[in-house]
Amino acid sequence: MAAVGSGRGPDAEASVEAVFREERGRLLAALVSRFGDLDLAEEVTSEAIEAALRHWPVDGVPSKPGAWLLTTARRRAVDRLRRDQVLAARIAALQVEADRADPAPPADIDGDLPDERLQLFFTCAHPALSAEDRTALTLRCLADLTTPEVARAFLVSPATMAKRIVRAKRRIRANRIPFRVPGPDELPQRLPGVLQVLYSIFTEGYAASGGPRLQRLDVAEEAIRLTRVLHRLLPDEREVAGLLALMLLVHARRGARTAPGGGLVLLDDQDRSEWDHPMIEEGTALVLVALTGGPPGAYGVQAAIAALHDEAADVASTDWPQIVALYDVLLGIAPSPIVMLNRAVAIAMRDGPEAGLALLDDLGDHPLLRSHHPYPAARAELLRRLGRRREAADAYRRALDLVGTEPEREHLRQRLGEAER
Repeated sequence: MAAVGSGRGPDAEASVEAVFREERGRLLAALVSRFGDLDLAEEVTSEAIEAALRHWPVDGVPSKPGAWLLTTARRRAVDRLRRDQVLAARIAALQVEADRADPAPPADIDGDLPDERLQLFFTCAHPALSAEDRTALTLRCLADLTTPEVARAFLVSPATMAKRIVRAKRRIRANRIPFRVPGPDELPQRLPGVLQVLYSIFTEGYAASGGPRLQRLDVAEEAIRLTRVLHRLLPDEREVAGLLALMLLVHARRGARTAPGGGLVLLDDQDRSEWDHPMIEEGTALVLVALTGGPPGAYGVQAAIAALHDEAADVASTDWPQIVALYDVLLGIAPSPIVMLNRAVAIAMRDGPEAGLALLDDLGDHPLLRSHHPYPAARAELLRRLGRRREAADAYRRALDLVGTEPEREHLRQRLGEAER
């Protein structure tokens, strides 16, 4: 066994942790592909990692750690199946190796761990599962978050999240959802579901739905990591590049979005020198990939809008006419009340608050926007700019009734106090 550092020092522990983070999703996907059982794959993946934690700090990280983990996990899985008489026929059908699992760790191993995470992406995001179940299962299986960590990300109890994950797994079994990448005829219909799951995870990290913090950076960064994986697996899919670009261009502002005490800092007031400019450069390059070679997709257009914000020296010099034009394109591709809300705000920046407010008032009866705090908050801001303070105060109160995070709530309280004075 070739070793990458040996002993129990911090370097060895860091190496082991880095390997687990990179290899766990690939290992789980390979085991699900071989045995067709997500629960079994999760159990033997955990056992293989536990074995590595015992042996690697002493013997060193093997030259092919993924293959080491796969061999160990596969032996454990075969041993479990053999002990289960009910599954004897299944073992024969799988034609797995005949030797019993060796309790000792595998020695030198040839070959690499196959990367079958793409199949796992599509299994976790299958349309037979509910939107909540798809997101929870993706975080649990591909992001390597524990059930309590997934529960914290979405502000539910661990027991509730455990039931959600179990329900998703049962539905996969009951519906016999295949572990495979959709064919070329299915991919255009199935890929948007995968992208929506990843975008939902990122949105919860970038703009938390509730709690004491405005952002959950660990959740946002995990969404970016998973989207990078998907982009490596599907390099020719322009909407995957568009989604990754959008995440990077928005996440690049993370350091300037909150004050030292955790308070909200609006885009107008952010110190743009604190933005992550290498991340902006990477995202901008991906925008070109997303918008080249065919009709634009929704994520590519949103990424282009984010790039215009990131490239501007300040709010006043932002290319608002181009942003409005891009929102017009986006309305043609993926119309939604949220897009119309954002377009109205962009028009207010281009043509003045009265023009934007008229559009917002036309949207006031939409049920989604009535429960979406950015809508009354946007109206309040435009009313404040027009000097209509009493109406602005009413809109701020409405937004306060709907807002989720404490930093946003405090910001709205301050604005309300100013309007009342």
